[in-house]
Amino acid sequence: MIDRLSKISKKQSFFLFGPRGSGKSTLLKQLFEKENPLWIDLLDQRREFELASDPEFLLELWSSQKPKWIVIDEIQKNPRLLDVVHRSIETHNIHFALTGSSARKLKRDSANLLAGRAASYTLSPFSALELNDAFDLQQALTTGLLPRFWDQEILEADRVRALYAYVQTYLKEEVAAEQLVRNLDPFRRVLISAAQSNTKIINYAAIERDAGVKPSQAERHFEILCDTLIGRHLEPFETSIRKRQSKKSKFYFFDTGIVRALTNLAGESLNSSTFEYGELFETFLINEFFKLSEALEKRWRLSYLRTKGDIEIDLIIEKPRGAPLLIEIKSSKIKPTAEKLISLIRMSKEFNGSTSYLLSNYETPITIEGIRCLHWRSALKEIFEI
Repeated sequence: MIDRLSKISKKQSFFLFGPRGSGKSTLLKQLFEKENPLWIDLLDQRREFELASDPEFLLELWSSQKPKWIVIDEIQKNPRLLDVVHRSIETHNIHFALTGSSARKLKRDSANLLAGRAASYTLSPFSALELNDAFDLQQALTTGLLPRFWDQEILEADRVRALYAYVQTYLKEEVAAEQLVRNLDPFRRVLISAAQSNTKIINYAAIERDAGVKPSQAERHFEILCDTLIGRHLEPFETSIRKRQSKKSKFYFFDTGIVRALTNLAGESLNSSTFEYGELFETFLINEFFKLSEALEKRWRLSYLRTKGDIEIDLIIEKPRGAPLLIEIKSSKIKPTAEKLISLIRMSKEFNGSTSYLLSNYETPITIEGIRCLHWRSALKEIFEI
């Protein structure tokens, strides 16, 4: 078993959100291995139908043994249950662990989110630091880090089949079954276009040309991708909130294997000298920063910067206190030079007191004109103090 970095407190009820297949149920089974909670799986159609017809049936199921904890998997499938959950916390002092792969339906249906009576955690696919010595970068970039696909005994061909099946399951069960869109075909086209736009600033006009979907509709579809936790925005850096909102975000899928499946490249070889490798490496590392920030409950703001002169900083980390961190990501194994870092060197002088990093596959730590050049794994450990 892989020890996850997310540390869940059992002192109060909680939500555990994460994309399907990220290991939520496994983590809860570990958490409650010495207890015997009432376990409700809403992916079980019979149980889901019973509770959809009569939410109060939940208390009937609990009353026979009255365990301290009730676990409800995929709570977004029946938001009405949250009213019963709320009342049960107040009246019977029951504790709840509620998992979900989407908060969209809860928000859309104005569900009772327990008014602060439940903590909220997020679980992503494996982090490289969780896997430690079992981590393999090439495998992570080609087939991703979803726990169900990471088992070393699974054949590569089976991983690839599972990735394509994951995409179809997402479309069928997360989008179509939950009626998040009226027509699945335009959403499917936007999904593919989004994969082609991965790591880039979102251009809704270009998506309209590629997918035949109006910009306003494409924007709603991107919201669905984020709300169902299959993608995330990296906001533009700007000290003014108003100016920040007027600029365009970058978009990253939550897993490199899913990007390859959506671009029909899962199963194809991946060469470290290619543009695709560089984009997947960037996706992997940006997701590592999000994963670790969420798991370690850091209140950090992550953003990117692109100037009018097209100078770009891949990632800026703003902590509650102190100067920001400026981070450039390169997949190269070659020793970096000042010429390759000229943009980062120039921008680091604009941010007084900031610390600048180059994260790459080059093994030996060096400093070039104040830029700390570290292997990406060493940099993650240093930045997150692990």
